Amino acid sequence: MTRVQRIRHIDELPAVDRSGALTIGNFDGVHLGHARIISRLVARAASLDGPSVVFTFDPHPASLLRPQQVSERLVTVDRKLELLEQLGVDVVVVYPTDKQFLELSAEAFFETIVLAGLDARVIVEGTNFSFGRDREGTIEKLETLCRQHQVQLELVQPVELDGDVVSSSRLRQLISRGDLETVNRMLTSPYRVRGRIQQGSGRGQELGFPTANLGELATLLPADGVYAGCGYIDGTSWPAAVNIGGNPTFEDPTAKFEVHLVGFSGSRYGEMIDIELLTRLRDVRRFEDPEQLCSQIEEDVQQAREVAGDVPGNLDK
Repeated sequence: MTRVQRIRHIDELPAVDRSGALTIGNFDGVHLGHARIISRLVARAASLDGPSVVFTFDPHPASLLRPQQVSERLVTVDRKLELLEQLGVDVVVVYPTDKQFLELSAEAFFETIVLAGLDARVIVEGTNFSFGRDREGTIEKLETLCRQHQVQLELVQPVELDGDVVSSSRLRQLISRGDLETVNRMLTSPYRVRGRIQQGSGRGQELGFPTANLGELATLLPADGVYAGCGYIDGTSWPAAVNIGGNPTFEDPTAKFEVHLVGFSGSRYGEMIDIELLTRLRDVRRFEDPEQLCSQIEEDVQQAREVAGDVPGNLDK
């Protein structure tokens, strides 16, 4: 049974969670390439009879170094922790990134984090890994430092799917196009969006398809469109028809994230819920009248049932 825990500061880490196998990175999205690294990490930790440790960052270093160029996250920190736990990781250090930390040279980073902080005996990394100030720590420098300090190093080749390398940047491109089916083939778990249920116009209720309007969305949204997915409330999953964008039938261009949970009833204003997006059904478009829109929504809901499953399921099963 895994004993995964989230540590914010290295000095909080007990001795039992040191002297194991370590990987360092952002792991945004926790995709198949990350999963390959984690698989080797867990295996190497087992061979040492030590912990498997992931060292990641919050906030993302780019938000301090290049705030005007920061990409939206693919996963929240809490969701990242859940996904890493599912892959068998023992410990996740979510380091509180600051400018002083980002000024560490590659050598200082290695000595401070890898040696003094975590006492790592093995490092597992992808072949495009870099570290230290201005990303000066290349793979060649990492190899040299590991050799000098008797730390074993394993480099893991990237994963390819349909001839393209699986990467966070590639995922962002696909999400922005709304290609959730390809996205989900590249992830270890279907793409999720988390948001807080807010008061809407009530138009969905009037049409016979009540919707939850989500705000405070923390991750990258796909292209405008209608999607099939699942909503998660109180440990139960519900088929979901999701509209991302405006409501042109009612001359309302305001972008929204609206979710109809098939079979669910009740009000949950103010609560945070997770929506898993599985496939894109169609474009957002204008209908001649509300009756035509309702007819189309009925089709959308039926498709959502078929994609996600008709019967709510307990997530603990």
